[in-house]
Amino acid sequence: MAAIISDKFRIFNAQQFLESLTEGSTDAGSDRTRMYFFVGRPQRWDAFLEIYSKNSTPFVAGQFVYVGATWATATFKATIREVKENSLILYTVGPTATATPSAGSTIKGYDGSANTGATAITGVYRYATEDVPPVPLDTQTEKYEIYDDIIAAKRITSTYARAVIRRYNWDVLNNPKFDMWKPDYSASPAGGGQIGKSSATGATSISNAKFYIMNQRYEVFKCLYNGESPTNPSGVNITYEPKTTPSAGQGTYSNGLYKEPGNTYIWKYMYTITTDDVLRFLSTDFMPIALSGDVNSNRPTVEAAAVDGSIDVALVKSVGTNLPNGTYYAPIIGDGTGGIVELVIASGAISSANVVAAGSGYTYASVPLVTGATTSAGKRGLFTTQALTTTVTVAANATGALEVILPPAGGHGSDMEVEFNAKRIMTNIRLTFIENAGDFPVDNDFRRIGILKDPKLFGTTTNATADTLSGLKSVKITGATANYIADETISQTVSNGIANGQVVSWTLDSGSPIPTPGTPGSGVLKYIQSPVYHTDNGIVKSFQSNAANAITGSLSLASGNVDVALSDGTEILGAIFVDGMSESEIKPNSGEVVYVENRRLITRASDQIEDIKLVIEF
Repeated sequence: MAAIISDKFRIFNAQQFLESLTEGSTDAGSDRTRMYFFVGRPQRWDAFLEIYSKNSTPFVAGQFVYVGATWATATFKATIREVKENSLILYTVGPTATATPSAGSTIKGYDGSANTGATAITGVYRYATEDVPPVPLDTQTEKYEIYDDIIAAKRITSTYARAVIRRYNWDVLNNPKFDMWKPDYSASPAGGGQIGKSSATGATSISNAKFYIMNQRYEVFKCLYNGESPTNPSGVNITYEPKTTPSAGQGTYSNGLYKEPGNTYIWKYMYTITTDDVLRFLSTDFMPIALSGDVNSNRPTVEAAAVDGSIDVALVKSVGTNLPNGTYYAPIIGDGTGGIVELVIASGAISSANVVAAGSGYTYASVPLVTGATTSAGKRGLFTTQALTTTVTVAANATGALEVILPPAGGHGSDMEVEFNAKRIMTNIRLTFIENAGDFPVDNDFRRIGILKDPKLFGTTTNATADTLSGLKSVKITGATANYIADETISQTVSNGIANGQVVSWTLDSGSPIPTPGTPGSGVLKYIQSPVYHTDNGIVKSFQSNAANAITGSLSLASGNVDVALSDGTEILGAIFVDGMSESEIKPNSGEVVYVENRRLITRASDQIEDIKLVIEF
């Protein structure tokens, strides 16, 4: 059964995404969607190998592992970066980067000269390096892992999202020719049975055609005619830049149409990209579509002027023979009214055809080149005047043909998202320093970005609505003997074992000395915990508000205690503390991860602003 998912369906989904940001009665209500852009993954990318059925000899960080009869002939080998309870974190994978240990293989430890005696059975394997992040997986397990290392999230509002389309500049070298807008570009299927229609640039669909342009003034025009004719079936190259205020001798602009000298190109003005949208949504590859109600872009004016079924172009498909010489007028025949074409005929052939009355209401149309007549259905054929009063006789053996180019439903400019096939949405999120008093730390990096739909507040069923959310747990430290180091492992002896985590941020209190063993300091320690890295006997255990049991750093050797004397409800760096502890603002695994992208590391700094443009294609 033949079927397609049409571009209109993709455009609809993109529009639904934008509409979801504002619809609904209240911000926290169930009838509104709340989208959050998030950053995460402060830990480095390394290869991950699940292991089980270990023997009693331990694997050791800094040593090696391999699968095969010997190290020299191994089909898989790697260096151990970290040893976890049920996994190995690996790097320098060989003998090639694509080498993979088959599930159920026996992996052996190696110290560089001999086997160590450590063995285990391999399970899930995932290759990654800092330069080659892993491809995200659309699985429930992956969702849990994403939530485990979210650093922070920022609300996406309609101000920070736009429908975008591919960017085509006025550039006679890189964009010498444009397609004219036509409603019927299509491919010829490989199996035969149908002949398609390609554009001037070879596109077989309007969604892939190059039929619009942004000029140097950020004005956007749509190509209605590109010089296509029987002698130039693929059109001609551009000469003059379309503008709403062209210079003398460089064409004319009237009633929303820019026409090159000689009508070689005809462009329809659509809108102007405003300064704010240029800064937020214009990128090397994409350009925004103005919001429908943005008067500064002129889009409302263009929409109001759109006429459903009006005709702007009648294309000469065949110049013909034996036609009467002169300048004549022919009504456009179809289900619309009022359309008229002016024809100039020389030596029995059509030399030009221009629409002089656009009419309205056409969903199909033609221009019969026959003797003028008035019938019960109306006028048809050639006439000497635009008023269609005096008929012209056309010989029975005359030939020639025009193709009437129908506009999109509603007329040019009536629905720009559909006309431009806007199946992509760009979100522009700017992370400014620490962002909202500390939700986005600046002393670490991130390797993952994405979008969360409707996350809940920690420990509740309440929809999050704040501008920013912290995904980190925090502890207020007093008596620190040294500065904790970003990315190091921290540990604390707790009532049920050992709590482990990874430092994301360490910020000294205002006025605190730089901590040394003789001069302790105080500050806020923000961290993540993951079952991949931070289990104790298979369980991720929470740090506890215990003044007696210090939290220690594995690299810094810092040791500090929970400040249990801190007043409950105190807010520091965006975290609200109870008994010296603060949970993430995001309820784990609440809502849905609707987009995720793994990237090379992006380093933050206290004097740095990240401007992140994220394009989602539906």
